[in-house]
Amino acid sequence: MKTFVKHLPHYLTLFGIIFAGFAGLILFSYDKYFQLSIGVAAASAYVAWGVVHHILHKDFYFEILLEYLAVAILGLTIVFSLIIRS
Repeated sequence: MKTFVKHLPHYLTLFGIIFAGFAGLILFSYDKYFQLSIGVAAASAYVAWGVVHHILHKDFYFEILLEYLAVAILGLTIVFSLIIRS
């Protein structure tokens, strides 16, 4: 529990990034290209957040970057497929 509280500001920032991405997708549902841009921006912010978080805690490795990139690409693939299909 102590580690969660210690990292709470970082996790609140991550929650804000994800929330802003979802809110942008909903608010701009009329513009598919802008939604795609929001998805790319949210995925980029997620990767940047992960890199900064791990650098601050001095446990950043190249494999961690690849993991964040893989999750971001997977998320973008899902978001893009949902936007393009509708």
